[in-house]
Amino acid sequence: MKKKRIVIALGHHALGTTLPEQKTAAVKTAKAIAAFMKDDYQVVITHGNGPQVGMIHKAMAEFCRIYPEYTATPMSVCSAMSQGYIGYDLQNALRAELLNLGIYKTVSTVLTQVVVDPYDDAFYHPTKIIGRVMDANEAEAEEQKGNYVIEADGGYRRIVAAPKPIDIVEAESVRTLLDADQVVIACGGGGIPVLQQSNNLKGASAVIEKDLAAAKLASVIDAQMLIILTGVQKACLNYGTPDEQPLADLNVAQAQKYLEAGQFEAGSMEPKIQAAIDFIDNSAIRRTVITKLDGDKLDLEAGTVIHK
Repeated sequence: MKKKRIVIALGHHALGTTLPEQKTAAVKTAKAIAAFMKDDYQVVITHGNGPQVGMIHKAMAEFCRIYPEYTATPMSVCSAMSQGYIGYDLQNALRAELLNLGIYKTVSTVLTQVVVDPYDDAFYHPTKIIGRVMDANEAEAEEQKGNYVIEADGGYRRIVAAPKPIDIVEAESVRTLLDADQVVIACGGGGIPVLQQSNNLKGASAVIEKDLAAAKLASVIDAQMLIILTGVQKACLNYGTPDEQPLADLNVAQAQKYLEAGQFEAGSMEPKIQAAIDFIDNSAIRRTVITKLDGDKLDLEAGTVIHK
């Protein structure tokens, strides 16, 4: 019998921020995922990398500031570093929890490249703040390189584009590992953004919204369910107000209506709802669940279910 493919997208709350926090959070998250898995599941895990890739970018930028003879590290390389660093903690924690339950599955991290469109409007209107605070001279030097900067507390910071994901380069590798009954960690941090140039892939100075990348991955591997873990139990209307209304069940049309009405916060719940819509599309089979980890348990019935 064909096994059910599930993509689980981990948010910041499932990973922590600092090195010690991440290691502790990875163990807690791994317990929940291991307990959730069944024999008839094929599982892919994606994750965010916001604090981690920022830490790496700042560290590499500071290194180049102190030692100018070294070449600056491209954003795409920082993304790749964060995938390996987070994947290392996750795959080891999940391997241990699976073995504790008597489940013998290999857990593999795939450094994943995600193709973006060089003409995506996001490249003309960058919004994602990265890197350390710079003074005016440093900001001007960044602009002379063709980078964008924005005023921030204490000075200036660089901003990069957040283009939409078009394709997953390593999708076939992920499918092959799933067919071999392995657990796969892929598209970490939204994936490494790349531009297709003939037979070559060139790293893009950008970041990809992790939830949209998870939806694209779920689509290309033909998953039946996308689980998006975040910091709240359910998506809500009028979030943070006295009239807050948790949503247990939504169809795609309702989700689109609320999205267009501005009910979901940009950069927070908005991309999760958009990811659900993108993934489900016109499928009567696919489901998206938005929820949070309850301690070290994953309870799908407590979240928001989105369907056609």
